[in-house]
Amino acid sequence: MALVILSIVSLFIGVIDTDLGALLTGNPETVKLFLISRVPRLLAILCTGIGLSTAGLIMQQLCMNRFVSPSTGATISSAQLGILLALVFLPNSSLWGRAAFAFVAAILGTWIFVWFIQHIQFKDVVLVPLVGIMFGNVIGGITNFIAYKYEMTQALSTWLVGHFSMVLRGRYEIVYMAVPLVILAFVFANHFNIVGMGKDFSKNLGVPYNFILFMGITIAAMITASVIVVVGSVSYIGLIVPNIVAMFKGDKIRGTLIDTALFGALFVLVCDMIGRVVIMPYELPIELIIGTVGSVLFVILLLYRLKNGRKAVRFGKGGIGNGQCGA
Repeated sequence: MALVILSIVSLFIGVIDTDLGALLTGNPETVKLFLISRVPRLLAILCTGIGLSTAGLIMQQLCMNRFVSPSTGATISSAQLGILLALVFLPNSSLWGRAAFAFVAAILGTWIFVWFIQHIQFKDVVLVPLVGIMFGNVIGGITNFIAYKYEMTQALSTWLVGHFSMVLRGRYEIVYMAVPLVILAFVFANHFNIVGMGKDFSKNLGVPYNFILFMGITIAAMITASVIVVVGSVSYIGLIVPNIVAMFKGDKIRGTLIDTALFGALFVLVCDMIGRVVIMPYELPIELIIGTVGSVLFVILLLYRLKNGRKAVRFGKGGIGNGQCGA
């Protein structure tokens, strides 16, 4: 209910003043504003929150680590590199062409991260996301080098900081891909739970471990890439939202996926509304608001997890539950 109410309220927040009466009476300018800008922006916000929170939940479930997410698993950095490669080698490519590069790069980058984790002998709950952050910084360094070399820094800046100010009809529809991917994740939620218990456990239950792991990582990477192409980099959603929901709903993905998706949409919507009203008529990037709020929440969650012991972070003991992706 809160999501519905705030969604309606958000439609009337902006530089151009509008009211419900003008919309109901069919005022041409108001209707045009809603169809071209306000409604597409709202849909992009909802898809971003639903998609990134679900992607984070999938990665945490498959890696069995509460600190893994698209931002700590090098997925966002890889998608940005893919977009830059599209800008360099196919400068006249369409938004879908750039999305294709982002999809491939995000999938490859996330899989390399998983490969790293599988081949680390000493594994720890905190070490896993640290490896992802370091790997993401390496990819970010490569991205910046290429951007400077080909003088694409300014063009790349659009995807380095997430914002919804440029979301208009005809420029955001790619983010709709998050919806069928989230539905697909819900269908295979039980399989993700089983794979999260380890390779041997999966084989004993007749679940194809490698296929499900590949599919889950691919779904998370494609959701993230579709958001990056339209909105830009948005951190912390996939890290914070699943953790908050898990504190109240538990760790089973099928039982928490819907709540995680809805809370993710609500979280992004509230942050976007804050960014629009703080210095109105100007607007703060959504990345700045979520980064500020997310940093505080992350510290609180980290202290909470450490206070309640490592078992609060780990899903189980041994194998894949020992705070790392399975080998």
